[in-house]
Order: sequence, then C-alpha cells, then structure tokens
Amino acid sequence: MIVIIDYGIGNLHSVSKALEKLGFENQISKDPDLVEKAPALILPGVGSFGEAVEQMEKNNLIDVICNSVQKGKPILGICLGLQLLFEKSQESTKKKGLSFIEGEVRKLPPTNKVPHMGWNKILFTENNPLSGLIPDGRFFYFAHSYYVVPESKESIVGISNYNVVIPVIINQDNIWGVQFHPEKSSKWGIHFLETWAKRVIP
Repeated sequence: MIVIIDYGIGNLHSVSKALEKLGFENQISKDPDLVEKAPALILPGVGSFGEAVEQMEKNNLIDVICNSVQKGKPILGICLGLQLLFEKSQESTKKKGLSFIEGEVRKLPPTNKVPHMGWNKILFTENNPLSGLIPDGRFFYFAHSYYVVPESKESIVGISNYNVVIPVIINQDNIWGVQFHPEKSSKWGIHFLETWAKRVIP
C-alpha cells in the first residue's frame, strides 16, 4: 500500500483517486505509525515551503519520513513535495528541508511570468531510468513559483525550459520527485504515476 502523507496543505485526493484508477491501494494519512509501516510514500503538496515543514513538525512526521527513506523506502515528492526533499529554500530561509538531496530551492527569475502555471514539455537527460516509457517532448501540467537546483546533475532525470532550465524529474536511488502534477497531466502524467508505482510496489 502507498501512503500519501497528509501534512495539512497537500493536494491529496486527486493523487489518491489517480492511484485508485490505476489499481494501486493507497491511503491518505498523517499517522506516523502508518507512514512507518507503508512500503512506499508519496509527499504531495501545494503551498509554502516553511508552512509545510511546520505542519510536518507539528504532526511528528519528519523523523519517521527521514528514517523510512534512509532505510531504502521509496518516496515520490510532487511539486512542493519535490522541493521539500531538498536542504533549503529561498522561500523560507529559516526552515530546513528533509535534506535527502543536496541542493536548494530558488525563486523563478523575474524575467518569467510567475507562477509558472500551465502545460510545458519535458525533455529527458542521459540519466533517464524511464527511457522508452515516456517519449521526449510530452507535455505536463505545472503550477509553481520556485524550482529545485540539485548540487549533482546526476540526480536530474528530466528538464523543462521556462526561460531557465528547470529540473522537473529527480531520481536518487529510492528518492523520486517531480515538479509537475502527474495527477493533473492527463495521459502521460498518469502513465508516470503507474510507471513509478510498478517500480516500487512488489
């Protein structure tokens, strides 16, 4: 079963419904015990970095998430959930992220229309473990004002161009993150969720 972590400000139910349609058992929960027992985790999100960290602290979720992922449990961060996998964010400089991936979250440059909202295409890097499953140049749905900048380019699986190159799919061992919303990205977004779930659920 996949547990969708409820930290109070996530886009939860659309992710859950998408997984249900694909035939994957899932549960939305903020119970640390259930998070600890789950074979796979999804950390969705809309809202601010600092508020999200505060809610996870309030619900005693940070330690259990960190311990689970450090033991090899797969996790998928979606939108804000991806950003929370990093060490820090310019959005909330006083709050630390989960620090699974070295790097930071930066505000989109003012030369762009912010937020980046709507459809944009994704190009895959040479590190792409999804090769052959999702063709280059497919469009996915975005809604964000900040983007991730990992220290190592080896973790970047997919990029998008918005007058700045945005890493939009990250993979580092059991840790996955996407800046787009797969649950809102029609055929290819749902295909991504299915591909990820099949990889991580025995």
